[in-house]
Amino acid sequence: MVRKWTAAVAAVTSTAVMSTVVPAWAAPVPPPDGAGSGERPTARALPALPAAAPELRYTSSLRLARGVVARTFETSGTGAKAVGDLVDVDLRAPHVRVGLLHPGAIAARATVSDMANAQRAIAGVNGDFFNISETHEGVPPTGSSSGPEVDGGRALKAAVPDGQRFGPALPPGTSARDVIGVGADRRGHVASLRLAGTVRARLGTLKLRGLNQYALPVGGVGAFASDWGTVSRQRAVCGSDDARNDPCSTRTAEVTVRRGVVTDVSDEVGAGAIPAGTTVLVGRDGGASALLKLRRGDRVKVRYRLAGKVRFRFAVGGFPILRHGRPLAGLDAAGPAPRTAAGVSRDGHHLYLAVVDGRSETSGGVTVAELAALLARAGASDGVNLDGGGSSAFVARAPGEPSATVRNVPSDGRERAVANGIGVFS
Repeated sequence: MVRKWTAAVAAVTSTAVMSTVVPAWAAPVPPPDGAGSGERPTARALPALPAAAPELRYTSSLRLARGVVARTFETSGTGAKAVGDLVDVDLRAPHVRVGLLHPGAIAARATVSDMANAQRAIAGVNGDFFNISETHEGVPPTGSSSGPEVDGGRALKAAVPDGQRFGPALPPGTSARDVIGVGADRRGHVASLRLAGTVRARLGTLKLRGLNQYALPVGGVGAFASDWGTVSRQRAVCGSDDARNDPCSTRTAEVTVRRGVVTDVSDEVGAGAIPAGTTVLVGRDGGASALLKLRRGDRVKVRYRLAGKVRFRFAVGGFPILRHGRPLAGLDAAGPAPRTAAGVSRDGHHLYLAVVDGRSETSGGVTVAELAALLARAGASDGVNLDGGGSSAFVARAPGEPSATVRNVPSDGRERAVANGIGVFS
């Protein structure tokens, strides 16, 4: 079956052949569970790609706005035939921008179509892996993403420790801090963002180790603001830097700071909405011991930012799979599966969003290595893998249509509520 846009489209007749990719596989690590990782426990490990790389054939095309073109495509790989959607965004085009799709709170989830329509996006895909399931008894999943988020130049959250993230195993040299986004220079970038922050009080200065994130480093202190939402912050003190399922810490603290003054100190981590102008500090282990020395009425100054080589206006977490036009070595060998990816051209002027359907008779999906090769053939120089499996979704609003609708075929049979996404606006 050839998938085409329901609106009037111009079929693209040329056929592009993907370059040969033979990655040097590292010993595969079993992928973590949960979060639509694109993997299932029964997923089979696959060898390196064959010498004859598959073709990428565009089957239809539609201009959503000046500088924004959506295409459907067919390809093939270890999962046999696969179909998908690709959006090419020219970041130089007037009135076009790319931004974060979000559900209104960091610890919340919504479908890509709901987020796109609420924010009036003309296209969008799902974003980062997230805390969809939880193994710690009595601790609710937060729905929060694993990596950093930047929206409108403002840091919303930082990355969890690598051992606490969801999704396939990370390639060597990458981390949960990696993001894709658009900088203040209006160019697309793949880079890394680390949290730089402090908590200053009468007893000295503490290093801030977390910002609105579902897992804190062992011994760390994290800050939660009104952006977090109402979900319990208990998950932040569970697991360890190396293993998401390790026990929760038994030594915890929570300090509420209202307009620079401590208003409450507790040895228990709470829940509920955080008012504007208020910061809740959560500590575990040694971080908890330091926070419990504070007293009501103490003056505290909390400062933080996400630091890196790029000053991002928008960024979302995703682990690199393509660098300088070549797939990274050591990409996870499991698959094939539904996948979502994003990439940028060498000059940073183009952003590419790709969704490949899978787990059906009409589309078998792709491996992470095949996804990287697909991005490269589409024009990307650098790219990241986003959440996959049942989370993979592509929505678009064609000219004249009242709302964005789902254009791919989600493997769950319907859209999954996700933590965030990438939106295209015009």
